Amino acid sequence: MNWEEIGTYFAAICLFVGAFFALVGSFGLLKLNDSMTRLHAPTKVGTMGIGMLLLASMVYSFVQGQGSFHELLIMAFLFVTAPISANFISKVNIHRRSCDAPPVVPDSEEWSTLVQREEDQVAQPADH
Repeated sequence: MNWEEIGTYFAAICLFVGAFFALVGSFGLLKLNDSMTRLHAPTKVGTMGIGMLLLASMVYSFVQGQGSFHELLIMAFLFVTAPISANFISKVNIHRRSCDAPPVVPDSEEWSTLVQREEDQVAQPADH
């Protein structure tokens, strides 16, 4: 067995793993109940699923002698942006109170998303 065959089999395995994560993530997106639990499924697809598909593309291009590092840039962009967008979506759900309340915070600590200091509160004008 030569390196070309090994690389082709490795790319095929990466394709199957990536497709499996994409399939499971799409079912999770459709079947989970609320937006906070539903948010978990696409983030796994964005990291593991797409990452494995891009790895398969990169390995196969090197096996064919046309190496490409564009996939690394795409992976880096996805791995940086997916957690940030998931964090923003979850903060919006917390602020809209459209999900279960977060656990009670001990007196010595604060939640960064729900803290509103007294000096930041603006007095609301009285309605006449």
